[in-house]
Amino acid sequence: MAIIDVTISQLSESVAEATLLNWKKKPGDDVAEDEILFEIETDKVVLDVPSPADGILFEILVGDGGTVVANQVLARIDTEGKPADLKPASSDGAIEAVSTSSQPPSPQGNSGSAMPAAAKLMAETGLSATQIVGTGRKGKITKGDVLAAIADGAEPASPLPTPAPQLKPVEAYLETPLITERPEQRVPMTRLRARIAERLLQSQATNAILTTFNEVNMQAVIDLRTRYKATFEKEHGVRLGIVSFFVKAAVHALRKYPVLNASVEGKDIIYHGFFDIGIAVSSPRGLVVPILRNADQMSIAEIERKIADYTTKAKLGTLSLEELTGGTFSISNGGVFGSMLSTPIINPPQSAILGIHATTERAVVENGQIVVRPMNYLAMSYDHRIIDGKEAVLGLVAIKDALEDPARLLLDL
Repeated sequence: MAIIDVTISQLSESVAEATLLNWKKKPGDDVAEDEILFEIETDKVVLDVPSPADGILFEILVGDGGTVVANQVLARIDTEGKPADLKPASSDGAIEAVSTSSQPPSPQGNSGSAMPAAAKLMAETGLSATQIVGTGRKGKITKGDVLAAIADGAEPASPLPTPAPQLKPVEAYLETPLITERPEQRVPMTRLRARIAERLLQSQATNAILTTFNEVNMQAVIDLRTRYKATFEKEHGVRLGIVSFFVKAAVHALRKYPVLNASVEGKDIIYHGFFDIGIAVSSPRGLVVPILRNADQMSIAEIERKIADYTTKAKLGTLSLEELTGGTFSISNGGVFGSMLSTPIINPPQSAILGIHATTERAVVENGQIVVRPMNYLAMSYDHRIIDGKEAVLGLVAIKDALEDPARLLLDL
């Protein structure tokens, strides 16, 4: 018998602990190297943890729902066991499982198949192996290969699996009168939802939050999109959306008023010489904010491509910790849900956030005449401790001006 420990690698500088969601194996089961053993949930993402070696799962030390930290021993594997189906190692993006032993690698399996994490993702998205080019060892399909195929627009080759019936939320019971029953459902918060709640309360407790508003005529942006969207998509292979214009306009304003891109650390103001823009994205587990790093150096096509990639990953739950860490300014788009106006909450340690909303035709006055224009209401929440009202208002006006005159922004066509 040769026993090795299974731990998880360092999570992240900002993540101290995680929750072990559920085990995929039980003691005594065969396991193969890189086969998924369990899932963990941090306050940012859910991650698959693979087996570090072939063998038999000898012992589980932390059960479902347990709290785990980096380098904690979670299970033990007997590497002298004889797994029924050996599978090769892969590098498909799952968090690394660390072995404290130096056992030699196991024999490789058959080529041309998908790794466990990739096979799971293919089943969820309806993609087949014939639609994906495997880049793993001996042509194995990795999770990264599947994500790349999705980003390239691959359509499901088979019907998506029907989801299992779910317990109805409380709201569903309230739609019809109840005569004899008054059901309730108590569900513990996920670690992600609890962290969101904690950060929102932290933001309101530590920041002097004030919000300023303005309106922007989106006609110029709409006309530009209508004129160039077909050429743009043909040239860059991605749809020309709206949010990329807001990102470019925000960077334009942050350059003019650097304090909007700053943060507070103790009694110091940290002025950032880079522009990492967080884009709020809805996921099945809650709101997440992946980061567009060095957004000032990105073309509109690169921004659109990255946002599309983040949106897909958020739906599939495959965003990495690195993609969710950092940021100097955020943009929240409530307009996708039909919001007319809101007061967004700052994402600490940032000092400002831009809220954009639904673009709707409204009656406005131009040159003494009432005309109909596609209007969008903008909201900028800011930390009044370091940002004066003047800077916030002028920053929002700069965003408005850039959107109403998008010729200032490069389309990279």
